[in-house]
Amino acid sequence: MAKAAATTATTLPPGLKAPRTERGRKTMRAILDAARQEFSDKGFHDASIIGITQRAGVALGSFYTYFESKDEVFRALVSDMSAQVRDHVAPHVIAAPDALAAEGAGLSSFLEFVRAHKEIYRIIDEAEFVEPASYRTHYETTAARITQRLEAGAARGEVRADAGEVHAWAIMGMNVFLGLRYGVWDDSSAPREVAAIANDMIANGLKP
Repeated sequence: MAKAAATTATTLPPGLKAPRTERGRKTMRAILDAARQEFSDKGFHDASIIGITQRAGVALGSFYTYFESKDEVFRALVSDMSAQVRDHVAPHVIAAPDALAAEGAGLSSFLEFVRAHKEIYRIIDEAEFVEPASYRTHYETTAARITQRLEAGAARGEVRADAGEVHAWAIMGMNVFLGLRYGVWDDSSAPREVAAIANDMIANGLKP
């Protein structure tokens, strides 16, 4: 996957619009990437706009061209990082041959993303207290995508007929903690091996 700084594509929360020019998009991208580093290293309360602009190599006025406050850039960062996860995982899920394989591919690619962007856990977890609406949106939209996949798989006869929202939240919860254990804390296990074990449990449960 290309590193975040190599792309100018940005997903922003409601109320914020992406710049119209390529130069503007690159500047916003630089600010968001710098904010990711600043918030990850210092946490929300100790992070500063000055720190973000210094990391981004932009003037203070450039920051205020795109964001009104530290809160606003943090909210934009949560939305942006959530979209980065989605965009990294989606091609692997789409390429899977069936619904069960799609969940395995989704977890495996998620673990790969987390290992390259371990800071996502600190930022998303802090959002629960700093920007709870963005925190909730992150998980609700993720669960909605899984629900949609499961329901489509059920319609094709690939998973149980009642697969839906509760199953989606259960799968997402499992993925979140597997990402923490095998992505952030310890990245020595192969993502595909971890995903295969989790996928087997989804398919077969814990029955002997």
